[in-house]
Amino acid sequence: MRKLLLTAITTVLLAGLATPAKADVLPVPSAALALANAAAHPDTSPAGSNDWSCRPTAAHPRPVVLVHGTVENMTFNWFTLSPLLKSKGYCVFAFNYGQLPGRYAGLPGSRLAGGVAPVPTSAGQLEAFVDRVLEATNSSRVDLVGHSQGGMMPRYYLKFLGGAAKVGHLVALSPSNHGTTVDGLAHLPGVPELLSTGLGPSVRDQIKGSELLRKLNAGGDTVPGVRYTVIQTRYDEVVTPYTSAFLTGPKVTNILLQDRCPLDASDHLSISFTSPASQYVVNALDPAHAKPVRCDLALPAVG
Repeated sequence: MRKLLLTAITTVLLAGLATPAKADVLPVPSAALALANAAAHPDTSPAGSNDWSCRPTAAHPRPVVLVHGTVENMTFNWFTLSPLLKSKGYCVFAFNYGQLPGRYAGLPGSRLAGGVAPVPTSAGQLEAFVDRVLEATNSSRVDLVGHSQGGMMPRYYLKFLGGAAKVGHLVALSPSNHGTTVDGLAHLPGVPELLSTGLGPSVRDQIKGSELLRKLNAGGDTVPGVRYTVIQTRYDEVVTPYTSAFLTGPKVTNILLQDRCPLDASDHLSISFTSPASQYVVNALDPAHAKPVRCDLALPAVG
């Protein structure tokens, strides 16, 4: 009964708030429905993704692989961006990674939280998924779009698992590239261990100064042949300080939302659902046809 009710509510909200779709183009739903959708349809591919018969076009020759964040999954994280990119003509793919069965509760309605395993383990799963996408689409490279750990973990794949030869562009929303101080709490004795025990080994990997991050960032933030775009918000309360998300190196573009939209209140969770951040993603993937970013209302947590 509960599942049927949630499904009905989600269907009604989608009908009322979704952007009308043209023929063969999926609607782009409101970000505020992401949690309701994840509860009603747990562990399912987000709309627009994982059509394994999709073939890239000349306009968009590289498939896009979406990489969710820590204690998230593809159903929730890509509720907005997946159908948006599909409506733009991309072949879009998403997957769950870093799940540890039996240990962690996921988002409402989901069976398992993702992104909790050690970062190298998750990077190996990304490698396998990218290979599957390349084979299915007969492509030589993909573009990656990731949120939080999903923007940092792919750099391990690029640097240590041969991913640089298979990726054209990494677009990252609030990535944990240089780790987080957890609002200063990470400096307290025992806090990293406590967080790792409670949320998973990937949290320890993302603490500022971790062994994983020292290895990842040694010798420079980037690898040759790959473009990088980081999209960050000043109000990130998870990756702290927010500037630790930014990269240095060749072919890097760092974007702070508030430079263009000073009243944008996006935080770490909501950034993957808001209109300004989404437009920056679209522009990064197709800079030749970039459009001005409109500063719509963006609220913490819900987008």
